[in-house]
Formats: sequence, C-alpha cells, structure tokens
Amino acid sequence: MAVDDTSAVAQFPSWIGRFSGPGPATLVFPHAGGAAVNYRPLALALAHGADTYVMQYPQRADRFREPPAETLPELARGLFDAAPWHALGPLRLFGHSMGSIVAFEFARLAEERGIEIQRLWASAAPAPGVIAGLRKVPTGDADLRAELAQLGGTDPRILADEEFLALLLAPVRSDYLAFNRYRCAPEVTIRADINVLGGRSDDRVGTDLLEGWAQHTTGACTVSLYDGGHFYHYEHIDTLANRIIADA
Repeated sequence: MAVDDTSAVAQFPSWIGRFSGPGPATLVFPHAGGAAVNYRPLALALAHGADTYVMQYPQRADRFREPPAETLPELARGLFDAAPWHALGPLRLFGHSMGSIVAFEFARLAEERGIEIQRLWASAAPAPGVIAGLRKVPTGDADLRAELAQLGGTDPRILADEEFLALLLAPVRSDYLAFNRYRCAPEVTIRADINVLGGRSDDRVGTDLLEGWAQHTTGACTVSLYDGGHFYHYEHIDTLANRIIADA
C-alpha cells in the first residue's frame, strides 16, 4: 500500500530513505558497518513494485554524530520508534547479514504492537538462536581490516585510504560489538513467514546456519541459494528485487 506523503511519511525522520513504489511497504536493513547508500541500487529496483524504506543506523551519513546502539534489540527499537509504521499497513522486511537480525528484532516489536509483518527475507545471516554459540567477530583495528578485506563488499580503495578507513571502522566496530552481545533463545518465534537467502560460496554463513531460521517462525520457512559469497546480493540486485516483489 502506497502512503500519502502528506500524512504518515511526512512524520518520518529524514534518515529513513524512501523510494516510492506502487506495492506494499518494504523495509531494508543494512549489514554491519553498512549505510543506506549501499542499498540504493536494491531500493531503486524494489521501487518498481514496492514502497521501499531503507534504514540508516547511527554513526554514519546523516546520523554520524549519534551514539551507537549497544545491542541489536536496542538498534531495532530505535528504528521502530522513529516512525509511525502502523500507518503503512502490513510490512515486509529485508535484512542482509547483521541486518537480518535487526529486522528479526524489529519484527518481534512490530508483532507485539499489533503490526502485521507479511514476510521477512533473512539474507546471509545465521539463525538468531545459534549466534551466541558462534565465534566472536573481531573488533580490533588490525583484525577488522583483515575481516573487511576477506569478506569483500568494501571498495579496496577505502581499505587503502587511512582517513576513510578510520571513518569506516568506527561503525563497523560498534555493530560488531552489538552482534557479539546478541542472545536469542532458540524458541523465540515470529508469526511472519521467513525466506532465507544466502551465497553458495559464503564461507562464513553456511547452509546449516541458514536452515536454523526455520525454528524462529510459526509460519513457513524456505532457504534459497545464489551464486556468490557473503555479499552475493550485490551481484543479483534485479533477481532479488523481482523475487521480493513477486513474493508479496
């Protein structure tokens, strides 16, 4: 359902990027260290059939001076409380990597407040209930640089520029610290269907970790794989957008 700009959307903060489209409201949650601008190509593709909203986390772009959230549920609550989401009708959520967990926590809040979540697309993320048992992600400068280089998804020119790299490492570190603190009981569920997406060559999040999402919904859960690694989605923008639009 498209929303009149003079009503609910007029109450949204400027850091929620809207890409107006003819379909249902679809919210996009970036990966750890990611900014809304990283998801502009996907949002533009989604806007052909979905009213798309891209989240911006603290410590980056127009929220640069805002302190980071210490936990992922806190981050999700800040996003949930920022706008009158109830006015948009049923919501659909897409998150990539850490963004999938933030979207899951957002869905929990929304359902508790009586807002229907039609579907969650959880991309390249381990199931919430297994995260506490995984190895901690690195937070030191040297380890973070190595991690970003290995994962891909970051312009090598940024990794080679000390000034830009320093700006990038701060939000990545904050997001990783919040991820390391995350705990979710295996029995916690949402009612929305969950479509799990991943890269066939992702050596960080294997199929076993993706399949664990099934226990976090009382609805249906499917797992789909695409060619590529952890940031496979950059290579499949139109395919993913068309699928998300078709899955309305």
